[in-house]
Amino acid sequence: MQTMKQQWFGNTRADILSGMVVALALIPEAIAFSIIAGVSPMTGLYASFTIAIVISLFGGRPAMISAATGAMALVLAPLVRQYGIDYMLAATILTGLLQFLFGVCKISRLLKFIPNAVMIGFVNALAILVFIPQLRHIFGDDYVPYLFAGLTLLIVYTVPKFIKSIPAPLIAIVSLTAIVIFTGLDISTVGHMGQITKTLPSFLLPQVPFTWETLQIIAPYAFALAIVGLLESLMTASILDDMTDTTSDKNKEAKGQGIANIVTGFFGGMAGCAMIGQSVINVKSGGRGRLSTLVSGLFLLFLILVLGDLVVKIPMPVLAGIMVVVCIGTFDWGTFRYVAKAPRSDSLVMITTVVIVVMTDNLAIGVVAGVILSALLFAAKLSRITATKQGKRLLVQGPLFFASTTSFHKAMEQIADDTQEIDFSNSHLWDESAVAAVQKLEQKLEQQGKQVKIVGLNAASKAIYQQM
Repeated sequence: MQTMKQQWFGNTRADILSGMVVALALIPEAIAFSIIAGVSPMTGLYASFTIAIVISLFGGRPAMISAATGAMALVLAPLVRQYGIDYMLAATILTGLLQFLFGVCKISRLLKFIPNAVMIGFVNALAILVFIPQLRHIFGDDYVPYLFAGLTLLIVYTVPKFIKSIPAPLIAIVSLTAIVIFTGLDISTVGHMGQITKTLPSFLLPQVPFTWETLQIIAPYAFALAIVGLLESLMTASILDDMTDTTSDKNKEAKGQGIANIVTGFFGGMAGCAMIGQSVINVKSGGRGRLSTLVSGLFLLFLILVLGDLVVKIPMPVLAGIMVVVCIGTFDWGTFRYVAKAPRSDSLVMITTVVIVVMTDNLAIGVVAGVILSALLFAAKLSRITATKQGKRLLVQGPLFFASTTSFHKAMEQIADDTQEIDFSNSHLWDESAVAAVQKLEQKLEQQGKQVKIVGLNAASKAIYQQM
C-alpha cells in the first residue's frame, strides 16, 4: 500500500506538469503514426489516450509512457491496406491477449539474453529513428521553422537555470504557440498533420467474421505486434530503470501492455506500446510516478475535446525541437569511446543492431539480429579448444560442445606415441556432441592400438559421458 501511494502521490506536482508536456508531444506523433498505418488520425489519438490511461493503472513501470507508436504502425499498415480497419482492430485485441499470456509466462526472463551491446545499439537506433522525422519540420525554404526550432532549443536548455517549477518544454510550447496565434505567422502546425474531431471513442466490436480464416489472417500480424511491442516496452522500461535508479516489474508491464491493447482495440484504437521519446520527455520533465502517465492520457483527452481549436495551432517546429532535445539526451554519446575500447565482437554487434534497425525501421528485427550475431560470436569464441602436452599427459583446455568438436579433433592430432592420459580437468562436456567427439577419439585410439585413458572429468561431465 505504501509503495502504491508513493507511485501515485509521491511526486504530484512534477507528475502533473510532466504529463501535460507529454500529452502535447503525443498529438503529432499519434497523427503521424496513424498516417503510416493508413487509418484516420483519430484512431491513433484514441489509442494514445486509451493506452496511457490503462497502462497507468496496470503497467509495471511507473512514469513510462505508452501510446500508438511507429514500430506498431509499420506492422499494421499491410493489414489495413489489404483487409481494412476492422481486421486491424481484431488484430489489436489478439495482440493484447498474446501479450497478457506472455506476461503470465514471465517473458521478462528473456531480457537476460539481450547483451549490453544490443541494448546500446537499441537506444542509439531509437534516438536516430526519432530524430530523422523531425528534420522535415525544421528544414525548408523559409527561415521561420529554423527560428522557432532554434528558440525552442534555447528555451529548453536555458529556462531550467532560472525556472525549475514548470517544465521548460511546456513553457516553449505555450509561449511560441501564442506568438504564432497573435502574429498570424505562416508556419506548419499540428493542424496540417490531420483533422482533430471533438468526439469521444465508443465501444465497438470489430466487424469481422469469427472464423478460422479470420484467425489465420490476423494471427501472424498479432504475433509480430506482440513481440515488437513487448521488446520495445521492456527495453524502454530497462532504460528508465537506469535513468531513475529504480526497478520495475517487467512481467506486470507485459500483462499491462496486453490489457491496454485489448481495451484500445474495443474502442477503435490501433495497437501501441511504450514510447522511448515521450518516456524520456516525461522523466526529464520530472515525471516519476503513475500519475504522470495518467495525466498524459487525461490531458490528451482534454486537449482533443476542449482545446482542439488551440492544439491544431501548435507549431510543428516547436514540437520537433523538443524531440531533437530528447534525441540528444537519449543517444549514448559514450558509444564512440565504447567502439574504441570494447572488444571488436561487441562493437560489431552494437553497430549491426543500429544499422539494421535504422535500415528496416523495425526495432524487433534489429534486436533479434543483434542477439543472434552476439550468440554466434560468443559460440565462436568458446569453440577454441587447445591441448598442451605435459610429459605423458595431454591437458585439454576449453569447453567442449557442438561448436568446438572440430577444434577438439584438430587439437587431438598432436597425440604422441608416449601419451598415456588425456586430462579434461580444464574442460567440460556440455552436450551429446561433446560425448560423441570423445567416444570417437577413443575408438580411433583403440584402432591404432594406443592405450590412452580419459581422466579429469568433473561430476557433470562424467554424468553425461556415462549416460551416453
